[in-house]
Amino acid sequence: QVQLVESGGGLVQAGGSLRLSCAASGRIFSINVMGWYRQAPGKQREVVALITSSGITNYTDYADSVKGRFTISGDNAKNTVDLQMNSLKPEDTAIYFCYVYTRYSYWGQGTQVTVSS
Repeated sequence: QVQLVESGGGLVQAGGSLRLSCAASGRIFSINVMGWYRQAPGKQREVVALITSSGITNYTDYADSVKGRFTISGDNAKNTVDLQMNSLKPEDTAIYFCYVYTRYSYWGQGTQVTVSS
């Protein structure tokens, strides 16, 4: 089985920063997509940022709501993906989930991010 473990969540004031990390382990042959989703209470899970690999180069995509504030980075050799979150807003409050797609979709357990106003 493939396991994804997130870390780095916490409570911060508006305007602050957090860095989320995700480490994947298990039988991983190749990764096509990796990144982060989030889910606020009573809301649908939504995409935050993704990295798509063509095998030669990587492409990054961000939700409009986080562009210019969040930065995603990945290391294929180590099977890790990080999310640097700056200028945090109360509306960023959610559980953040690491995501990996190979032949199947895999999800981390989630890490809570709370931004106070």
